[in-house]
Amino acid sequence: MALSQRSRRVAMIGSKVFWICLVVGWSIPAVGDRADAVQRETQEEKESRLKQQAKGGLFQRWAFDQDPLNQTPAGFLEMAVGKGRPVAWTVQTSMNAPSPPNVVAVSADCGVGPCYHLLIAKGLNYEYPDLSVRFRGSQGIGGIVFGVRDSENFYATVVDLATSTARVIRMMEGNEQVLAQTSVSLKNTEWHSLRAQRNTIISKDFIEMFVDGVLVLSVEDQTLGLGQVGLVAGGKASLSFDIFHAAPLFSHRPLSPPPAY
Repeated sequence: MALSQRSRRVAMIGSKVFWICLVVGWSIPAVGDRADAVQRETQEEKESRLKQQAKGGLFQRWAFDQDPLNQTPAGFLEMAVGKGRPVAWTVQTSMNAPSPPNVVAVSADCGVGPCYHLLIAKGLNYEYPDLSVRFRGSQGIGGIVFGVRDSENFYATVVDLATSTARVIRMMEGNEQVLAQTSVSLKNTEWHSLRAQRNTIISKDFIEMFVDGVLVLSVEDQTLGLGQVGLVAGGKASLSFDIFHAAPLFSHRPLSPPPAY
């Protein structure tokens, strides 16, 4: 009898501890939880960085037609990620380009591991960019970068031409993570179009990627915020780019302060 009463008492204590844990918010970590999870951008950081977003002319457009040949286009700087042979982004002639006569071209030869070559627009920072470019190539990886803090921290939306695969990539402290990927059907045309947007709805930030006018990927992520924008090449690539557009998603910049309720 005493043993039965003791068992009931232990069970009652265990039940109380369980409900107390629920009330105070204790939880057992899920199997997939990590202590070193990437820190998200806070609302305060977002508001502060949004004020630093590119101002002035609403749209930026680069067609490279006024730049001298065989030189890095004016207003851009080069960055390299990982191991690979040094490359140069140079202005070249292409009379069949979407905007002739010039394009910016790059040939990359990356090895094993994260390896990318970036061409960054100087002095332009965006929290929520809307970016687009036309590109041409038969192999390699090419696309758009944004949220660029340095060569080890940025987002990229890229197309692997050899496998017809689209990817959204986040580079953090030199560590590459593919946030999303999918197979794409590229149009039967020499020049393709790529568009990337970092958008927000309520408190969620997400990245959208369009290839040849079709939305192919949409992924939520709010790790990186304000940063520079540009172009990227990787793998064994021989690529040309033309008509690079950049603009802030100005619909997220309120015209007046919110009401006080």
